[in-house]
Amino acid sequence: MEFVTNNIFKEDTYDTPEGRRSWFNKLMGGCRFDFYRRNFWVFIKTGTVAKFGRLDAQNQVKFSTQNIIATERCGGKIHLRNLNKLRALNGKTVVFVSNHMSLLETGIVHAFIRPHVDFSFVVKESLLRVPFFGNILRAMNAVGVARQNPREDLKKVLTDGVEVLKMGRSMIIFPQSTRSENFSPEEFNSIGVKLAKSAGVPVVPMALKTNFVKTGKKFRDLGPVDINEEIYFDFGDPIEVTGNGKEAQQQVIDFIQSRLDEWCKK
Repeated sequence: MEFVTNNIFKEDTYDTPEGRRSWFNKLMGGCRFDFYRRNFWVFIKTGTVAKFGRLDAQNQVKFSTQNIIATERCGGKIHLRNLNKLRALNGKTVVFVSNHMSLLETGIVHAFIRPHVDFSFVVKESLLRVPFFGNILRAMNAVGVARQNPREDLKKVLTDGVEVLKMGRSMIIFPQSTRSENFSPEEFNSIGVKLAKSAGVPVVPMALKTNFVKTGKKFRDLGPVDINEEIYFDFGDPIEVTGNGKEAQQQVIDFIQSRLDEWCKK
């Protein structure tokens, strides 16, 4: 696979330096307009490049890094942990299984995962029809599911997802049925573990806290931005799926829950 060597996340951890917030954002009182105008401009550029077949690894990392900078310029403080575990994969195909809080994660994970591991997503099928965003997802061979019939969704993931993994491209799966600030193990299904077992690859737990961007009440994807909510990502060790996968599923849940408990205390 094609690795990117000029990324800015070269250490095991990353913390947003002080003084990244822009004077304009301060002047605007941290309103959501500044964040979305920056964020959507990056999506437009990324989607346009994808439309013409030029969304390679280098461009993915570049645009995703621009999203991170935009977030920091709007008061976001980002904390990344255990990035060396991504390097240790050496490009190995895995299934990342994560909780899901906002659209922010899909825009910024390329910057620090993609230099080490090629990947795609399992997403809600309707997102493939969203202007610009759909171009990006299709360029990545994202697997779309309807989220109306769990049995049909599982069948689609185990068919199309395995094919993507056989291509040497890892998958990121958010097993929660929808974005949520609250993590409920009971609603965190085992579709990621089942995909990993079916393809014969490990699962890698990914925990995140991205409620810096809230879900909107009237317009779900245009929620408020809260600069008091810091942004966290952490990665666990690869887990081999054995037996019925229940042990691996519990390890993923325990990892995510422990990180969220730790971050919420700060």
